[in-house]
Amino acid sequence: MGIRLGCIADDFTGATDLANNLVRAGMRVVQLIDVPPAGEEQAVDADAVVIALKSRTVPAADAVEASLRALDWLRSAGAEQIYFKYCSTFDSTPAGNIGPVTEALMDALGTDFTIATPAFPDNGRTVFKGHLFVGDVLLSDSGMRHHPLTPMTDSNLVSVLGAQTARPVGLVGHTVVADGAKAIRARIDALREEGTKIAVADAVCNDDLLRLGAAVHGMPLVTAGSGLAIGLPANWGFEPSPAAAQLPPPGGHAAVVSGSVSVATNGQVLEFLRSGRPAFSVDPLRIAAGEDVAGQALAFAEVHLADGPVLVYSTESPDAVRSVQGRLGAAEAGELVEQALARVAQGLVELGVRRLVVAGGETSGAVVKALGITGLRIGPQIDPGVPWCAAPLPGGDTLHITLKSGNFGGPDFFTSSFALLDGAAS
Repeated sequence: MGIRLGCIADDFTGATDLANNLVRAGMRVVQLIDVPPAGEEQAVDADAVVIALKSRTVPAADAVEASLRALDWLRSAGAEQIYFKYCSTFDSTPAGNIGPVTEALMDALGTDFTIATPAFPDNGRTVFKGHLFVGDVLLSDSGMRHHPLTPMTDSNLVSVLGAQTARPVGLVGHTVVADGAKAIRARIDALREEGTKIAVADAVCNDDLLRLGAAVHGMPLVTAGSGLAIGLPANWGFEPSPAAAQLPPPGGHAAVVSGSVSVATNGQVLEFLRSGRPAFSVDPLRIAAGEDVAGQALAFAEVHLADGPVLVYSTESPDAVRSVQGRLGAAEAGELVEQALARVAQGLVELGVRRLVVAGGETSGAVVKALGITGLRIGPQIDPGVPWCAAPLPGGDTLHITLKSGNFGGPDFFTSSFALLDGAAS
């Protein structure tokens, strides 16, 4: 059938999150790491392609340039609809990057209207009357208010997005969404008449996302978190099928590399430590002092891999993160940790790790680049928004890898993920 849906994701874990939902709805999905060279468009055998960028926290101009390159590639590949995917907690600042990228894509596609909804109810992200909730609390009262790069202190998405774009922003409220696709399209027509160019759409349950998905059938551009993906494949006649998530059988050692500082990942690290399994903590201050911390982590892992999984982590409380940033600078501290964990991941694969969990969007980006991964086949879901993936390695081996958003997954994710993969293969 060719590529129906072309997706641009602003980080690596978000890309797999989106791809996971498309696979669950029946699409065969390939995730590409950054924009491939021109001329390779016809070599992709998939119903949907997700291009994973690392553009969430870069300067807005750089995010726009990367997103437009991805758009050009996807259009050359024949994508019929474009999906700009951002985080379900709408991670951004008043300068962007969600607004500037959305505007640039609208201009390039020649479209005068699109929607915005980060809702992902399966992971507790809902939008009601334009306000984003994380679980039972407003975004501004959640742990995201302490995010070191994109602190989210306003829950009103109309306000947040309005600060990032020159285009008027409106709202498709919940009562309209609950009335179905026809009512949503009527509201969109009314907003267009009023001059609105982007509409935040409420969604508090999966049924809302299904109604929204039907309503945006044929819209050149949609922007959303990964939740809306459950409502789009049916527009092309796809239905859920286990065959869409099949991967090669797994093997080799198991390991976890975690660089996220989110509340959820902090809890996952703590649960792993409580279980008594082997773990090594990466300290950015020791890296800055010139110690070979990555080498120490690999030496530790080599001793324990046979009894794995082994965890290598740099995960701290918000106060500890601020303390380190105060001494090293936020950008330098993050870069030190990312590069150290990327080197650790390389070394783990050299030691025979073939089942690898990576936690954190920035960490995932550094790891996949260090490993030279250019594409992933999306497999079965571990937790909402987090699938196992398969990547070919030089020599013919397959690396099973999951790129987990810091905010996602239950407390036992670091161990349950391996149990699910091994069970799916048995």
